[in-house]
Order: sequence, then C-alpha cells, then structure tokens
Amino acid sequence: MNRIDKKFIQLKNQHKKAFIAFITAGYPDLSTTARLVITLEKNGVDIIELGVPFSDPLADGPTIQEASMLSLKQGTNLVKILDLVKQLRRLTRLPICLMTYYNPVFCFPEKSFVDKAVDAGVDGVIIPDLPYEEARDFTHYANQKGLANICFISPTSSGARIKAILKVARGFIYYVSLTGVTGSRESLEADLKTKLAAVKKLTTKPVCVGFGISSVRQVKQVRKISDGVIVGSAIVEKIKENIGKRNLVQRVSRFVGRLSQCAHYLSET
Repeated sequence: MNRIDKKFIQLKNQHKKAFIAFITAGYPDLSTTARLVITLEKNGVDIIELGVPFSDPLADGPTIQEASMLSLKQGTNLVKILDLVKQLRRLTRLPICLMTYYNPVFCFPEKSFVDKAVDAGVDGVIIPDLPYEEARDFTHYANQKGLANICFISPTSSGARIKAILKVARGFIYYVSLTGVTGSRESLEADLKTKLAAVKKLTTKPVCVGFGISSVRQVKQVRKISDGVIVGSAIVEKIKENIGKRNLVQRVSRFVGRLSQCAHYLSET
C-alpha cells in the first residue's frame, strides 16, 4: 500500500473527497515548482500531479502545451524532475504522481524509469499514450516495485474495455470528463453523472474526474458523483497570470485552496 492508497483511505474515513492538483514541472522554473508543491499541500491538495513537459503531447490543450514548451526551453527533463521529487521527499509525505508521455519512459528505459521513480519517492505514474494493452510488462514491473500505473477511462470507452482497465488499474481511476484535450470549460458533459455511475458500479477503486474542471461550481458538481476532483489547466493558467510577481505561490495557492475546500465538503457557498 503506497501513499496514494493511504490517502484515499484517510479521506474516506473523514468523509471527504480527494482534491488532486496538476502543475507543469519547471513552469515557470523548478524552484517555483518545489515551493508550489509544499504550499499547495498546506492549502488542501491531497495528491499532486507533476506534468513532465513533452514536445509532442496528445492529451494536453493549449494552456499546458504552452507551459510545457517554456519549461522545456529552460532545460527541464525527467532526470531533473525525479531529482526534484527526491528533494521534496525531505519535506513532505504528499502523494506525488508524474503525468508523462511514453517517449521519455521508453528512452530511460521502462525498468530503469520505474526504479528511479520509486527511489525518488514517486507514488504513481499517468501515461496518456500508453494503453493498457501495451502496458502489461510496464504495469507488472511497476506493481512489483509499488508504483501505481494510473489508467484512464473516457466517455467513449466500451463496457468490455472499462472492465479490462479496472482489473489492472492501481492508485485511482482517472475518468476523463469529456472527449478532447485538457483545458478549462464553461460546462461539463450532460451525461457525466450517468457514465460515471456506470463505472463506479463495477469497482471499489477510487474514481476521480479530470479534464475541463476549472471553477468552484464545477468542483461542487463533480465531488457529488466521484471520489475526487482533478484540476490542471485552471491552475496552470493562474500560474501564468502571476509570473513575475513576488507572491505567485501565495496567489496560486489561494485559488487552489478555494477549490480544495469545496472538494472536501467544507464549504457549500
């Protein structure tokens, strides 16, 4: 049982839902990323997703693509991000996941990546372009080492595919709330509740919803029907708004704190 599993047990005992925050590692720089992780934890974040910048993303929308490109231009890479996680482990027990694409993992290669990620203190990995059918060897080795390979289920996933994914998923299920790429949306899909309920009937594993969630209103909607809420682009947008300001970390953390409070059922306003 790793830190992700323990966190969901803790939240369930407290009758709370998880708030999961995504930030792009190295945006605007690695030092700020480290400060954000520590401060976001203090503002109610239960799990952090560190986005590994990649030049050819499939799932990321314009906001995260821009952040990734700026991070890459500064020389951010997977080795530096793993070193950052190792440094953070001296300061926090917060569950940390890496959201990456398969190419950096393949180039490590796979087993070396898993070993180094576990050694650094990474708890889970999310790889959008590695479907479960092609992830068997990776998942098997990751399971042996205690690294959760977190799987996606989307609105277009068939019933048979959902059942197959649920069998191999670890950590939590990442339910993609819409078809398309990441990015803030004005509204959520009309059939989200129905489709999410169908998934939850098939598993006792936590099911968390991401993609498109950007406001307090949307967090309130999603928390009622899921085990956790994932917010990414809206946080990255808030970072962008405050680049160059001395209180960037505090401004971003206040924004995230309002969202996490809603996810935890601590506020109905």
